[in-house]
Amino acid sequence: MNGFLCFDKLSTNGSQVQFVPDYIVTGFIATHFAFKVQVSVSLVIPNKMMCNTAMEKDNKLNIKITTEVNYLAEQSDEADNRFVFAYTITITNEGDTTVKLVSRHWVITDANQYVQEVRGQGVVGEQPVLKPSQSFEYTSGTVLATQVGTMSGSYQMVAEDGTKFDAPIPQFVLSVPRVLH
Repeated sequence: MNGFLCFDKLSTNGSQVQFVPDYIVTGFIATHFAFKVQVSVSLVIPNKMMCNTAMEKDNKLNIKITTEVNYLAEQSDEADNRFVFAYTITITNEGDTTVKLVSRHWVITDANQYVQEVRGQGVVGEQPVLKPSQSFEYTSGTVLATQVGTMSGSYQMVAEDGTKFDAPIPQFVLSVPRVLH
């Protein structure tokens, strides 16, 4: 089967964290964003990557998104082309108005350029409301058929005055350690 497993729930088994499949998606839809973003990317350690984005600083709607990626070797099976990645997202409201995360949109691409689109309500079963300076953090995951891939997307948000906007998530890399230089 050609597709991605997407996870939105966590299950703990002793000290090991396991992802519980939420759904399988297939297909492709291109996206674009209406807001300018500032992006900085740096490799922290071989299996983690941080990626930050912030909307224009002069905008009352200023959302910072930080992403950390981990390769889960113990849940992966290279012989079966199953590469499992966890990503932890921190969403911080750096604006001056309360906002609510309503839904998410992800575009996941593997090394074979197979593209998946994922849309859903909230994140990990929640639609967090963030007052100015508040953060929300969650961990989710995905399975690729290749050792390397990328994710990007956006969170659809609404401000307390009813203004709807997208908070873009810039592309970040999913990679088995020591595959990319």
